[in-house]
This record gives sequence, C-alpha cells and structure tokens, in this order.
Amino acid sequence: TEVTEKLEEAVMIWIKQIKQVLVESEQMRREADDIGPLAELEHWKSRMSSFNSLLDEIKSSRVKKIISILQAARSKTLKQWKELDGNITVAANEAKDNVRYLYTLDKFFGPLAKASPVTMMEHVPSLMNTVCMIYCTSPYYNTSECMTSLLLKITNQMINTCKMYLCEG
Repeated sequence: TEVTEKLEEAVMIWIKQIKQVLVESEQMRREADDIGPLAELEHWKSRMSSFNSLLDEIKSSRVKKIISILQAARSKTLKQWKELDGNITVAANEAKDNVRYLYTLDKFFGPLAKASPVTMMEHVPSLMNTVCMIYCTSPYYNTSECMTSLLLKITNQMINTCKMYLCEG
C-alpha cells in the first residue's frame, strides 16, 4: 500500500501536468493581426510535436509499468488517467490531421507571398477549392472558427503581398 500511495501521488502529479497542457492548448492564441497562413501550419506542427512527445511519454514502458501496478491495486486514480490518456490521443490525432490537411495548402503559400497581385489572383480559385475540400473532408478543421482563422490569414497574406508590390512599384 505504501508503494501504491507513492505511485498514485506520481500519477496525480502527471494528471495535473497533462490537464495543464490540455487547458493551455485550448486557450485562444494571441497572434499578430497581419500573419499569414503559414503561421497556421506552423502552429499545428508545433502542437502535433508537443502532443506526440506527450503520447510517447505516456506509452513508455516506465509509465506502463506504473499503470499496471495501479491496475493490480485497483487504484481509483486510473479513471482520471484513462480519460486524460484518451484526451491526449484525440488532441494528437487532431493536430496530426490538421497538419496533413494544411499541407495541401502549402503549395499556395509561396505564390501568395511572392507573386504580383495579378499572378496571385491566378492561384485564388485553386486555393479556394482546396480550402473547400478541407472544410468538407477534415474531421477536425471544419469548424467556423478554424475556417475563419484560416481565411483571415490567407487574406492577410494577400494584403501584405499587395502592399509590398505597391511599395516596390
């Protein structure tokens, strides 16, 4: 029982830390008003990396041993642990999926950032078709919040590119 109590204390600390990571990941992002769509991809890549590292740690043999000992002891902390394990898995899957979908837009980021306004406009129909495809097929990124944020960043990039074009001319 003394060992079980020590292990439960360790798991409770992990639970608290994981809850903090999940809470922070769900908070509103503070972003500059004029950032482009590449920032969206970078955000999800960073989030995917964080959650994958956390998943690797949760799946490590050290953690598995502790959890199996607590299962044998019928610890009550395991209910919370299993719930958080599931939440981390969902968050990791969401980030991975969003990165995969946002990468389909990557080929447009260069022309959006470097082209003249006329050349940029040639890419807009394909870009919008790809955004529509993401909205229609992504299980996670098809919310109005995600789409609004993405379209805002695309618009920001187009405005910045036009500003640069005007300043050069």
